[in-house]
Formats: sequence, structure tokens, C-alpha cells
Amino acid sequence: MPENQLDYTLLSRQLDGLLSGEKDLIANLSNTSAFINQFLPNINWIGFYLLKNNALKLGPFQGLPACVDIEIGKGVCGTAVSQKKSQLVEDVNAFPGHIACDANSQSEIVIPLYYNKEIIGVLDIDAPVKSRFSKEDLQGLELLVQTLEQHIHI
Repeated sequence: MPENQLDYTLLSRQLDGLLSGEKDLIANLSNTSAFINQFLPNINWIGFYLLKNNALKLGPFQGLPACVDIEIGKGVCGTAVSQKKSQLVEDVNAFPGHIACDANSQSEIVIPLYYNKEIIGVLDIDAPVKSRFSKEDLQGLELLVQTLEQHIHI
């Protein structure tokens, strides 16, 4: 494994242990964003947006203050919800309709969060460099979101 490659399987097991026994959604989202932020280098924002009244509303996060409301279909987060699939964006400035909450963000990855087969929000991660996220990061972060989903009780 390359020196800077994260062991997402190990991180998934650690996240599972961290969330085990806790049923509060906000507590689990908060700890998940803090946990990933601790291990994922070279990012400048990580957090969740939750579906509320047919739009995305800012949830627990680590980083600078962020956009509070995002319409479905708008920006990378809204696109992930409307297309029901993860988004890996190497250059946010080339993404049509990108919402610039932080001018320092250059690349982004967004992963839908599900409960009972319905999207309830997204994990959003920004980085201050272009092409920060690899396909391995995408797969690994999707694994971490799947681990989180096992601990969601609404």
C-alpha cells in the first residue's frame, strides 16, 4: 500500500466501534465528520448536509462556516442527490453551477447518505488542491458512509 494511502477497511472498523451503541443522528454525524477529518489529509472542509423540506440544510461539519441551504440539483451536493450517486470533482471551477462556499476549495467529493433506501443527506468533503481525491478515496469514503448508515436511527 502506498505510504499516503489510507486503509479504509481499518478506518471503517474503527468508525463502527466509535458509533456503536449511539443512536442519535446528530451525534453520529458529528463524530463521523471529526473522525474522517482526523485521518484524511489535505482537506479544508468536511461535513454533512441533510434533506429538509426538499432542500439540503447544513448539518454537523469541521471547517470554516459554510453555505446553509442548497437546492436539490444545484452545486455538487445537490447534483449528488438529484442523480442519486457520488460525485468526484477534480476541479470545482469546471463544475457547472458549483456553489463556492469557500473560495479556497478546488476539488470536492460528495457521497449520498441513505436511510431505508432513501437519501437523507450527503457527506461533502472539500480540498484546497485540484484532483485531491482518487477513485480509491471515493470507494473508501463510500465504505465509511455505509458504516455510518448502519448506525442511523430516525
